[in-house]
Amino acid sequence: MNIKKIFILLLLLSLKSVYAKSVEPDVFVQSTVNRASAILTKSISKQDKMNELKLIAKDTVDIKGIGLYTLGSFRKNLSESQKNEYSNLFENYFLKTFSSRLSEYTNPKIEVIDKKVLNKNYTIVNSVLVGTSERPEVKIDWRIYTKNPNNPLIRDLIIEGLSLVRTQKEEFSSILSSNDGDINSLFKVLEEFIVK
Repeated sequence: MNIKKIFILLLLLSLKSVYAKSVEPDVFVQSTVNRASAILTKSISKQDKMNELKLIAKDTVDIKGIGLYTLGSFRKNLSESQKNEYSNLFENYFLKTFSSRLSEYTNPKIEVIDKKVLNKNYTIVNSVLVGTSERPEVKIDWRIYTKNPNNPLIRDLIIEGLSLVRTQKEEFSSILSSNDGDINSLFKVLEEFIVK
């Protein structure tokens, strides 16, 4: 093997070890909020901000996992085509909700302060939305899914002790329960929100 081939082999091995390294959940969260903050401080339209924020969400949030959780036990009664329809509707609903709410902030400074490993699949990352003269400090905990340590994903935000995912699950459950478990009633609510 000549020197050039040895060099290329060593280079490939070193690159593999760099990319095989797991991403620490606290670093992942800080990096994600820094990316979002950079978008929110840009001088672009709200719609452009929303579009860019949606790309971050697709990259960092376990939208499919959240969608299944928020459907709860109702998902057991769905056909494959209904599950697929729900999955598509939920993703569009989630991305619109997430991006429209976040785009209202002009300069959200979030600082990661701690993390707690719950098990090999989950880590809670503690952070604060730094207070300003217009708003108080807000405690935000991030539930990070770490089953694949190379690709951590956000599974929930707990704001001042209130789980956003659990709240969403309760809202969907209420819609379904008041409509005899008819999934089409939930589809209709999601569709109306997406198009408005």
